[in-house]
Amino acid sequence: MAMSGAVLGAAIGNAICDTNASPEMKAQIIAIWTDIATEIISHITSMGSVTVVAGIPVTTAGTALAQTGATTGPGTGTIS
Repeated sequence: MAMSGAVLGAAIGNAICDTNASPEMKAQIIAIWTDIATEIISHITSMGSVTVVAGIPVTTAGTALAQTGATTGPGTGTIS
């Protein structure tokens, strides 16, 4: 599941809003936190990487000979 600035911003905004806050104030707070969350997620996804070790079991489609194995070296990926 990809990270979402809108989902994270709404969750933070709703968590910190006073229950007596007006709908307009809640909307402003959520909008601000959505902008902040979007920037944080952008930084994480552009700067972060994931490295996994060799030897992870894998299964592939195809002939019986091609269906099992393990990774032979470290792998890298991106965060989304």
